[in-house]
Amino acid sequence: MPEFISLAISSFWPMFYAGMVFTIPITLISFTLGLLLGFIVALIRLYGPAPLKLLVRFYVWIIRGTPLLVQLFLIFYALPGVGITLDAFPAAVIGFSLNVGAFTSEVIRATLLSVAKGQWEAAHSIGMSWAQSLRYIILPQAARVAVPPLSNTFISLVKDTSLASVITVPEMFLAAQRIAAVTYQPLILYTEAAILYLLISSVLSYLQSRLEIRLERNTVVKDEYHDNTVRS
Repeated sequence: MPEFISLAISSFWPMFYAGMVFTIPITLISFTLGLLLGFIVALIRLYGPAPLKLLVRFYVWIIRGTPLLVQLFLIFYALPGVGITLDAFPAAVIGFSLNVGAFTSEVIRATLLSVAKGQWEAAHSIGMSWAQSLRYIILPQAARVAVPPLSNTFISLVKDTSLASVITVPEMFLAAQRIAAVTYQPLILYTEAAILYLLISSVLSYLQSRLEIRLERNTVVKDEYHDNTVRS
C-alpha cells in the first residue's frame, strides 16, 4: 500500500473523532445561540426603544467590521488580562455565537421587513395582539425567505470552526495540524481535512435544498387551498 494512502487511512479516525466531538458540537451550539441572539437583536432594531436600538446597532457594527479570528483572540487571550479567563471550548462558542448573532440579525431583520405591512394590519383587524401577529402571521412568511441565507450562514460556520484551532480547541483542523507536525506530511493531512470539511458542507447543502423544496411545496399547497376557498 502506498505510504500516502496508509497515512490518510490512519489519520482519518483522529480527524473524524475531532469533528464529531468538537467541530459539529461547536457548530450546532454556536448557531443555535447565535440564531436566538440574532432574532432578539433584529426585533430590538425593528421595534425596540431608541437606547436599545443604538446598543444593538453598535454590537452589529463591531462584529461585522472586525475579523472573526481577532474576536476569538480577544475572548481567549485578551480577556484574562482583565481577570476573565475562559476555557477554549466555551470561548470558541461565545466567539462564534456573537459573530453568528450579528450576521443573522441582519438576515432576520430583512426578512421581517419583506413581509407586507398589510399582513400586520390584517392580523390586528381580527383581534390578534402584536405577539400573536408576529408568531402566527409574520414569522411563518419570513421563515420561508430566511431559510436560504440562514442555511448558508450555518454551512459557513462549519468551515469557520477551523479557526478554533488557534485558541487550542482540538477540533478537526487542529487534529490535522498535530498529525502533520509528527509525520511531516502537511499536504496529505490538510487535503484530507479539506475533504472532510467538503463532505460535511455537501451534506448540509443537500439538506438545505431538500428543506427549500419542502417549504416551496407547502407554500404551493397553502396557496391552492386559499384560492379554492376564495372561489367557493
